Amino acid sequence: MRTASILAAIAAGLIASICQMTDAQPANERLANLLISPAPTTLHLRFGDPTLPPMTHTIFCLRYPDECRPRLQFRGGPVHLTEARWKELNEVNETVNNAIIPESNELGLAAEVWLIDPERGDCNDYAVSKRHRLLSRGWPQRALLLGEVVTSRDKHHLVLVVRTERGDLVLDSLSPQIVSWTRAPYRWFRMQSPSNPRYWNIVAPRTV
Repeated sequence: MRTASILAAIAAGLIASICQMTDAQPANERLANLLISPAPTTLHLRFGDPTLPPMTHTIFCLRYPDECRPRLQFRGGPVHLTEARWKELNEVNETVNNAIIPESNELGLAAEVWLIDPERGDCNDYAVSKRHRLLSRGWPQRALLLGEVVTSRDKHHLVLVVRTERGDLVLDSLSPQIVSWTRAPYRWFRMQSPSNPRYWNIVAPRTV
């Protein structure tokens, strides 16, 4: 999915400026809106049939076995979204977006590799780095799921989905703002299973 970046044709400097944009609405205001507003009718993405994981994710698990080792924390449901957790999500999202210099893979699947906290990388590296940092801060594995989406330009792209009681939230390398999955401008393809990070499922079609 290094070829999947929706900004692959844009110069790296422009992509970097997008990743470093400031959000017009402060994070604490977005949390307040999220907590006081009625819960959306579709809080969470729905899992469909099991499917094969991305081949590069399998290689990633060989390189970083601890990232893919099932943990006892898989028991339970979405996490309770507190003010402290919301602040932590925004901090990790912003830090990783600013730390990695965007660099798309123009060589195709043969050159694909997912790395944690590289100096330069693409959407995959951003997503696994955010997941790694949240895991290291004690977030439960079951709530941190890599998700593969398809952009409006039919490019595959990787994001991190955080499962909370207020819904599934999307941490994206192409946006400084954390949003509900229903507001992410993508078609959902497949996602990690909450029960085992090595397993993936097709994302079921959205219901109205």
